[in-house]
Amino acid sequence: MINIEEIKKRAQLWLSDDFDNETRNEVREMLDGDEKALIDAFYQDLEFGTGGLRGIMGAGTNRMNRYTLGMATQGLSNYLLKEARDRNNIKVAIAYDCRNKSSYFARVTADIFTANGFTVYLFESLRPTPELSYSIRLYNCDAGVIITASHNPKEYNGYKVSWNDGGQVVAPHDTAIIDEVRKITSVSEIKTGGDSTKIISLGEETDNKYLAEVKSLSINPEIIKRNSDIGIVYTPLHGTGHKLAPEALKMYGFTNIYTVSEQCINDGNFPTIKSPNPEEPTALAMALDLAKAKNAEIVMATDPDADRLGIAIRKPSGEYILLNGNQTGSILLWYILSQKRERKQLKGDEYVISTIVTTDLFNTIAERNGVECYDVLTGFKFFAALIRELEGKKKYIGGGEESFGFLPGDYVRDKDGISSCCLFAEAAAWAKDHGKSVWELLLDIYAEYGLYKERLVNVVRKGAEGAAEIKKMMDDYRSAPPAIIAGSRVAKINDILTGLSTDIATGRQSKIELERSNVLQFFLEDGSKISVRPSGTEPKIKYYFSVNTTLNNKTDFDATEKRLENRIDEIIKDLRL
Repeated sequence: MINIEEIKKRAQLWLSDDFDNETRNEVREMLDGDEKALIDAFYQDLEFGTGGLRGIMGAGTNRMNRYTLGMATQGLSNYLLKEARDRNNIKVAIAYDCRNKSSYFARVTADIFTANGFTVYLFESLRPTPELSYSIRLYNCDAGVIITASHNPKEYNGYKVSWNDGGQVVAPHDTAIIDEVRKITSVSEIKTGGDSTKIISLGEETDNKYLAEVKSLSINPEIIKRNSDIGIVYTPLHGTGHKLAPEALKMYGFTNIYTVSEQCINDGNFPTIKSPNPEEPTALAMALDLAKAKNAEIVMATDPDADRLGIAIRKPSGEYILLNGNQTGSILLWYILSQKRERKQLKGDEYVISTIVTTDLFNTIAERNGVECYDVLTGFKFFAALIRELEGKKKYIGGGEESFGFLPGDYVRDKDGISSCCLFAEAAAWAKDHGKSVWELLLDIYAEYGLYKERLVNVVRKGAEGAAEIKKMMDDYRSAPPAIIAGSRVAKINDILTGLSTDIATGRQSKIELERSNVLQFFLEDGSKISVRPSGTEPKIKYYFSVNTTLNNKTDFDATEKRLENRIDEIIKDLRL
């Protein structure tokens, strides 16, 4: 129950001299009349989660501003002062994207870190998340921060924390940092007035080192030389990709690159798009128009911090189609594995990574090419943790997740839209060199490894009642799991929360070697898979559906895909979603 008087008391604390005039004026306006805005801004503290902060910008405890950011930075600083490898020489890297106030928030963060005695490596202008991840390891930093809200709407900004390996923080550091942040209860505890001489500016030199690593991933440079004129349209969606993606493509040898000029303007208001999310078809509309005008083979889009990649390809008919994350990732994974195998570059100790809700086509491609595929929980922080665990024992060469993230190579420990752009373009050049389009290459993959079809369904349940309903849904699936779904028997159930996999026919249980998470998976006898998990950030429960079959003849693709779509419809109907 919301107590408006308590909320007003919380807000009035923000009228003290600890806060600047702009903030005090914004709070006064809410206190004087905008009760709804007041409640939303002060009814809770903006939560510092395992990845950091993300929220709407503005004054208030539940908003992204210099004070909530400052308290988070001080909490992180206190943890680093306890846990850093050399507490007398703590180093932190900072980057930021195109969003409104991102550069300002980055400077505020740098000031607090230096006030705590740290050395700060601050990028001179906006840079993508993967370069931040790379720079942490390059400069032997203890942590890194990027100011970004990824693909959220323009009202949002965020603060994402990485650890000393360049990956997002995981256990035990994640919860320990949260504990330190929660101990900061007043803005007066934030150390400010830092030492600007302890800030080292990063720019072109770091870019060139990062781009050299991107270039080193190229497998078939001679094929690019023969097909350098392949038509590529690229858009950064007003974000950081404009700084490096076109340059990286040119370094690979591609010469026919068109950028969407209107979207190469860094603008946190994202004036040309409804959403800066490459998963949304409307985000690629201007790029598709340019591709049609130039008759380009492929269209590429990265989100504001350039860690995720959206792709559209031209079919032989001239029609452009958008690929989903599973399709883009499957092409990239196939290309890396098949070409390394052909060139005898696989030594037997390589591995790739997928997630438990990503297409099983990843696993099939890896298995057929003699490479081990590890499944992890959703989120690239689990990729980084596994790479760190296996470092020096096995060699990571690629992997991705269904939500448009892919990482080729291990010099970065987060999703990398820049290197993914380059390798996808190289795969397109390979296809052209073999007399086919990327679409025909995808059909070849389906014909060899099987046609997989996935769909994500979000069931939204808002408020306290909705949260209780979501909990009951998960409890019911556990206490009374379905025996048959849409006419096919459930053969196996994986419960990631208990860490047990159950064979339904025998009742035999085995351990699942994953961190505990509230996820259930139902594997059907016909090869279908249903994964269910509550969202950790939104009032919804997510259903991931995966079905597959053989594709005996590529000319039967449309009819076969339709059957799989109908199969997913049947499963959804049976589950009454």
